[in-house]
Formats: sequence, structure tokens, C-alpha cells
Amino acid sequence: MLSRIADSLYWLDRYMERTDGVLRILRTEYVLSLDKGNNSMPSWRPVLKTFTQADEGQMATLEFDTAKSLQFIIADAENTNSLRALLTRARENARGAQDHITKEVWEQVNHVYHTVINPVIEEKLKGHEALALLDSMTEMVTLYKGVTGSTMPRSMGWNFMNLGKYIERAMITLEVTNRYFNEINFNLQDTKDILYWRQLLLSLSGYELHLKTYRNTQYTLNVAEQVFFNRQFTRSIRYSLDKIGHYLDDVIDMNNPAEKELLKREFGRLRCKIKYADLDQIKQQSPEKFIADIRLNLLQFNKLLTQVFFSYA
Repeated sequence: MLSRIADSLYWLDRYMERTDGVLRILRTEYVLSLDKGNNSMPSWRPVLKTFTQADEGQMATLEFDTAKSLQFIIADAENTNSLRALLTRARENARGAQDHITKEVWEQVNHVYHTVINPVIEEKLKGHEALALLDSMTEMVTLYKGVTGSTMPRSMGWNFMNLGKYIERAMITLEVTNRYFNEINFNLQDTKDILYWRQLLLSLSGYELHLKTYRNTQYTLNVAEQVFFNRQFTRSIRYSLDKIGHYLDDVIDMNNPAEKELLKREFGRLRCKIKYADLDQIKQQSPEKFIADIRLNLLQFNKLLTQVFFSYA
């Protein structure tokens, strides 16, 4: 497979995974903004800061305006990190690798893309249809994943797509988790109740699993265990790294690159930091440093992966 094709497939799934993650977070934040029990209107600043490059002036204008924030994050053509921009790049990558994806995958990417560029979307985001639109787009991206999983051949292209997906998923989990732990100064002994952590868990589609799995009231420790180590949670760091390891092995077996041992060592160091860690170690190291180290190692691994397979300088 040409490195150009592998690169396109890798980024196709990275962009689609990021779209999925942002949509789930937006839905959670939007529902919270409708909660009349809040003493004040929740700010969109944390989401804008995490998922856009809005400057201070833009954030000051947008942070307490739900409709304008949604429009900026989802449909603004000038926002280079909007969902419109992400889906445009995903579609370009799908077009570049069209001979290596199925017709169904191409059609689903096209469907989501044409939904987000439709001019009526801005009007829907201003009114009562906003929640329905978020749900509809989330369903479209979920269908993309289902179509991809059920129609794509398990070839080299499939492996590169999944490497992109799970690297992006791990990055999103780290970004969102860091935000919520930052608000409690990364103190694992903090006694925040489940209502505080529910927002994080809903953003990662892990609230129901949490209620079924954890029976004690040590919510902060339970959430940390779930997002970092729970192998049953499909958005935990441990689960994502296990998947990356699986698809990395397949890619190496199919390509046998000269740098294969270097790749294995780089990924092995990253994986061991999660595989052999526990909550006691995180307490000693501090959650802030633990998250920062995992994020840095993941970025270093991603850089090496792209250099080896995509000929990045």
C-alpha cells in the first residue's frame, strides 16, 4: 500500500473519531445548559478552549451564548477546528483513498459531510431543534462506524484506520479527563459526588457502565479507575492502548519496516505506563503529571508511527 493511501485512511478515521467525540461532549454540555436548576448559565469556555482555537475575544463573546457556541464549533467555515472543517478533511481523505474503502463507507462519510454544510443547520442550532440535530449527527457517525466495521475488508487499510481511531480516542479521553480533574486540582481524595462526575462520564458514554460496575461512593477514585484502567470501558486509556497494540502488530507483520523494533519499544514504554500502573501510583505521581506523561508519550509514538509509515519529515 502506498504511504499516501495509508495516510489518508489513518486520518479519515481520526477525523471521524474526533467528530464523534466532540458531538457527544456537545450534547452533554447542551443538555446541562437547559437545566433550570443551575444557579447560573454554564460557560462554554472549557469546550471552546479544548476543541477550537478561539482567541480570548471570541471566547468572551461566545461562552454564555449556547446557539452561537454550537454554531461556531459545528458549522463555522472560518473555524479551522469546527466539525465542518473536520468532516471536510475526512471526506477529502476518503476521496483520496476511494479505491481502498467500500462504497458504503464513502456514502456515509458523504452523508455526514452534506448534513454539516447544509445552510439550514445554523437555523436549527438557534432553536429547539438543536438537540435533535446533535442526536441525528451522532447517530450518523455511529452508523459510519457500523458500516465501516461490517463492510471493510480486514486488510492493511483497515489496520491503519483503526490506528487512527484509537489514537484519537485516547487523546480525547485524556483531554476531557484532564479538564474535569483540573477543576478539583487533581486531588483524588476530593469527595465530589456522582452528579459532578456524571458530566464527564456522559461525555465519554460511560455513565451507565459506571453505575453498573462501581458500588461504593468513592466516586473520584472510581472515575479515575474507569477512565484510565477499565478494560471493559471502550473509551478508557487501557482499552484504546490495547487496540492500538493489536493493530500495530498487524501493520508491522504486513509491512516488516526496518524500524519495527523501534516502534515496538516506543509503544511498549507507553503501554507499560498504563498496564502496570494503579491508583496508588497515580496518587504518588499526581494525576496531572500522569496524564501529561501519557499524552506526551502518545504524541511521541504517533510522531514515530507517521514518520515510519507515511514518510513524514
